[in-house]
Amino acid sequence: MKRKYIYPLMVLIVTVGFYYVEKHIDETKGEYTSGKIENKELGFFYLPTSTTKTVISHNNYSLSYSEKHEQPEWVAYELKKEHLVKNEFKRPFFEVDNKVRSSSADWRNYKNSGYDRGHLCPAADRRFTYDAFVETFLTSNISPQNHDFNAGIWNQLEQKTRYWAKKYNGVYVITGGILTDDLKTIGYEAVSVPEYFYKVILDYSSKKPKMIAFLIPNRNTDKKLSSFVVTTDSIEKLSGIDFFPKLSDDLENKLEASSSKNGWKF
Repeated sequence: MKRKYIYPLMVLIVTVGFYYVEKHIDETKGEYTSGKIENKELGFFYLPTSTTKTVISHNNYSLSYSEKHEQPEWVAYELKKEHLVKNEFKRPFFEVDNKVRSSSADWRNYKNSGYDRGHLCPAADRRFTYDAFVETFLTSNISPQNHDFNAGIWNQLEQKTRYWAKKYNGVYVITGGILTDDLKTIGYEAVSVPEYFYKVILDYSSKKPKMIAFLIPNRNTDKKLSSFVVTTDSIEKLSGIDFFPKLSDDLENKLEASSSKNGWKF
């Protein structure tokens, strides 16, 4: 082959190579449009199905965004024991999530609404680096929460989740609001206000995996946290979401049908 043809051919090969590398990165770290995630490299076996077909993967959590309700239908992440550090970082401003094609709701929708900008992946769960902490302040990670609920029973559940992550050497967490068609809305983008929030927690590190689920009204309560334990199946029926679909069917059916508190130290 003549030399004058070699260099253009090399350029072509390199260009094509870069295209496929970038495409692979986009597919594994960008926006997903499938109801179930097939991502063996990142090991996201714990992600639920998505009713919106809009799943976003960030560095430290994933979410399924509902444009209709202007918030995530779920946020999912692994909370490892080593994540539980107490670094003190300056609280950043909330920012829209540019990975959401339609753009996530602006934080100003919450202003003077009477509702907190409630984190679904708590900032306190992501204090191990500043970047991880800041990432929780994307508006795709928040939902309108009654202040007494957010500062009360919901805060108790978040603290208990960190306790379990430390005690059981890590857990998988899925959180969201129950999104239905008849909800009250706030702001100029009509952000829905869930009447209930849920949290599903899986301990998969032990020889006997266990799961616990909570469904709590979005209001102040004096009831004990343990009184809000329900089956994961019941939350699936309310939300239309299939949690932990990649578990073996036998194990998934057994864990999701149980409302037992056995093994979970309160």
